[in-house]
Amino acid sequence: MPIQKWQPLANTREFEDIFTRFLGIRPSLTASTEQEAWSIPLDVAQEGDNLVVIASIPGTTKDNIDVSVDDNVLTIKAETQESSSKESDGYLLRERRTGSYYRALRLPETVDFEKAESLFKDGVLTIKLPKLESKKARKLEISAA
Repeated sequence: MPIQKWQPLANTREFEDIFTRFLGIRPSLTASTEQEAWSIPLDVAQEGDNLVVIASIPGTTKDNIDVSVDDNVLTIKAETQESSSKESDGYLLRERRTGSYYRALRLPETVDFEKAESLFKDGVLTIKLPKLESKKARKLEISAA
């Protein structure tokens, strides 16, 4: 018998059976046949007095993106369409995702949503959220006695 590299999740069916047998739960590790919303990958950075959220949303247009803020939660929804010439039998490999994208992110209370700016370019959505003036750090003057 040749030596083989151990791959712990190579056979997900065995892994699911272990969970079922010992914990009484059945995890969903295999791909779902239902169409589900994909999670949008984000980068969040502090740039001076701004909070900058950068989201990768490839294959869509700005008209198919919905950005909203409700109760300090930033929600990004997007949708990509399949090409009209659908020949699923001819695919040898298909990795590009189509369908709905969704991401929600709780933001700090120091953000001024009224002055937020957004830009969508080359599949990347950038949202710049400035800090509230009342929440910015202030320098105190020191007086000598």
